[in-house]
Amino acid sequence: MFIHDLSPVAGSTHVDKRKGRGHATGNGKTAGRGHKGQKARSGGGVRIGFEGGQMPLARRVPKRGFNNIFAKPLEPVNVSELEKFEDGAVVDAQALLEKRIISKCRYGVKFLGNGEVTKKLTVKASAFSETAKQKIEAAGGKAEVI
Repeated sequence: MFIHDLSPVAGSTHVDKRKGRGHATGNGKTAGRGHKGQKARSGGGVRIGFEGGQMPLARRVPKRGFNNIFAKPLEPVNVSELEKFEDGAVVDAQALLEKRIISKCRYGVKFLGNGEVTKKLTVKASAFSETAKQKIEAAGGKAEVI
């Protein structure tokens, strides 16, 4: 096989329609914009969510509670997942990623108390629930907040 034998898979590429290049193209004259109106004009159109002056859906639906847009969500991990580590191991976000217990860790990890721990581990995480901390320490391990 040579470089000149390579070609894209059928259907993976397409040629863009050339607007305003005559009737033969199927996109001549109004260039697919129809006749007149706001959307036919240069720079015309409406913003996202605009419903022609009707109260937009985003403002019609009720909102409750507080949504912190600056929150940095932590990855939840149950203490039952700690059984996958050897006795005496140091468990941190990197170790959890390597064992594929979590798939991503953008802001940190929080350990939750679901399950049991039988091994003595040093667990380093951003946060621990009270029950998770108690179970780790009851097994002889350490729960360190980083």
